Amino acid sequence: MTQTVNRPARVVFVHGAGGMARAWDLQRLAFPDAVALDLPGHAEPGPGCRRVEDYGAWLHTTVQARGWVPAVIAGHSMGGAIALWYALTHPDDLAGIVLIATGARLRVHPEILAALRRDYPAAVDRIVQLSLGEGASPRLRTRLRETMLGMSPDVTLGDFEACDAFDVRDRLGAIRLPALVVVGSEDRMTPPRFAEYLCDHLAGARLVVVAGAGHSVPLERPREVNQAIREFRETLGAAPHLPPPSTP
Repeated sequence: MTQTVNRPARVVFVHGAGGMARAWDLQRLAFPDAVALDLPGHAEPGPGCRRVEDYGAWLHTTVQARGWVPAVIAGHSMGGAIALWYALTHPDDLAGIVLIATGARLRVHPEILAALRRDYPAAVDRIVQLSLGEGASPRLRTRLRETMLGMSPDVTLGDFEACDAFDVRDRLGAIRLPALVVVGSEDRMTPPRFAEYLCDHLAGARLVVVAGAGHSVPLERPREVNQAIREFRETLGAAPHLPPPSTP
């Protein structure tokens, strides 16, 4: 008699604004069966998207075409917004979501948007400064800066405009999937109160605050982030979906 082996859901890592799949290299080492995707326009020449919904639709097409169902979408910053959109739009594809350094609304300061349009290198320097905790290594700062400078300024601007327009605060109650929310205690881009709001409005969400980390918490504290994801994924086999919300 052949025994059926229950395999954990595949984790699909989605990077943030102005990022690339290689931002997840330390997570891919921890989860060899996971995948990390480059969003359109980020690794190869071509246009990006101007809306989170459009990136989400591209991700849905990719997940379906490659048979990665059920998946755990793990998104950082803008990638977390994409994960939220996916959970709202195609919940049957998913076993759960991991929301890292993100929020239900991702308003971008007008000065950052203006700088991206006016002086891209200076804007990148400012974004990198805001993205890391005080203890981050100079090597990591250089890596983030080089990644963003290698990106098309128009693609990065489109990403930040997509974030600025994103707001699903009034829809979070419709998400009935297990959720892990991770944030760095020193995150200045999406501060811990954003993560707390998500946990307050997502049924059964678990919050992990990583002490001393900034916005780039998967790179700054990979061991803590990987452990949180590992523990979360191990819980998904028993109850992949929460019951629907009760009606008054």
